[in-house]
Amino acid sequence: MTSVSPFGVAFCGYALFGALLLTGQTPQARSITEGVYSAAQAARGQQLYKTQCAECHGNALEGTVGSPLAGDSFLSDWSARPLINLVDKIQKTMPFNLPANLTRPQSTDLVAYILQAGKFPAGQAELSEAMLARIAFPAAKPSAAPARAGLGNTSLPPPEGNLAELMRAIAFPNSNILFNLQIKDPGAQPKKQTTPATFDYAEWGSTVYPGWLAVDQAAIAITETAPLLLTPGRRCQNGKPVPVDAADWKQFVAALADAGKLAHQASKARNHAAFIDISDKLNDACANCHKVYRDKGGTEGSGATRCQP
Repeated sequence: MTSVSPFGVAFCGYALFGALLLTGQTPQARSITEGVYSAAQAARGQQLYKTQCAECHGNALEGTVGSPLAGDSFLSDWSARPLINLVDKIQKTMPFNLPANLTRPQSTDLVAYILQAGKFPAGQAELSEAMLARIAFPAAKPSAAPARAGLGNTSLPPPEGNLAELMRAIAFPNSNILFNLQIKDPGAQPKKQTTPATFDYAEWGSTVYPGWLAVDQAAIAITETAPLLLTPGRRCQNGKPVPVDAADWKQFVAALADAGKLAHQASKARNHAAFIDISDKLNDACANCHKVYRDKGGTEGSGATRCQP
């Protein structure tokens, strides 16, 4: 069985996260095409890459198990974005199941090697912390994006569960993971260690993706499954049809998806402070819908007037 280094897996498990586009650039802003790192720095990064990353990303950064770190797709992902975000990404999220394993200088050296492997020229000075925010990837040429259906036009298979069952299975547990960030910092949580007398898949599974990884996955679950609330033919627990064609219902679903997207952006940035505001937005998305369609008597979704405006 081939082993995969934790650092490599970090790139495997994540699509490199986006950052704010540079705005208000000053004349001092530079491009990675202008020799922003030194050859010696890239050489240090290359040695680190060989021991930590190559097995997952390939000897030429072409991508194997993990995503490529050079070429058109990589440059498209990072189009016009500052180098500081790539360094942040490496330092904060690697290795995949034990983040923050690399120092800031190591992360910066790796970025220098990534630039060298991408055929961007070296200069005389090393890439420094002071310059990271003022150096950007070149803007990629825009490509035609495939047409995407809106939430109201999503094509979905027939529902398996009723609305209450769907909420309990996905929205409820994953929302609570996000709400929990108001009282706990996932970056400070130790990895769980369990030694059960007999193997338990549920207990084992809870230790595989701890801390921020659980937050990443909860945010994705909220975002990706919100359209399931628009599945035609789904019923509430009381047997009433879910009002999937109602304009306000569609707005509530869109607000839930938007809150999930914000949570995913903040989670990828490991921005714990952002979750105070995000928790409010998620709570509003849930509460606004509940006031109209759920909180009308009965428990566990069984009230006779549930799912009716």
